Amino acid sequence: MTLTQVLGRVRPSRIRVPFYACRVSAGFPSPADDFAEAALSLDELTEVRAPSTYLVRVGGDSMIERGIFNGDVLVVNRALDAVSGDVVIACIGGEFTVKEVSFRQGHPPMLVPANSKYQPIYLRDGEENDLFGVATYCLHKLRR
Repeated sequence: MTLTQVLGRVRPSRIRVPFYACRVSAGFPSPADDFAEAALSLDELTEVRAPSTYLVRVGGDSMIERGIFNGDVLVVNRALDAVSGDVVIACIGGEFTVKEVSFRQGHPPMLVPANSKYQPIYLRDGEENDLFGVATYCLHKLRR
């Protein structure tokens, strides 16, 4: 199971960084623009909506097929209602986990891992479970 650590509520920031609107080629290089088109804050980029936005750190490998890895930080919005296919943070038996949620008519809600080593978790009435929020962005560190 991939457990998460709640890092806390996001505080708005006034720091703005240059934003280049051109796309960066991941294949054959193309000529780059020589200037930034705008300034953008990470709050704007990741759609932070205080006070409902939290950061959580991922621990484990159950979501690797969705590009979510051990140590990544997820931006989580508690104000959003989860829909089938969303990546959510759930509290199961008092522990946080990150999974894809599935709502199918006639079936209990299910938390689906994105790693074939793990089994889905069914959310049944009467059990201690809660959907904490919907993950909207994944911050993945590239430099070691």
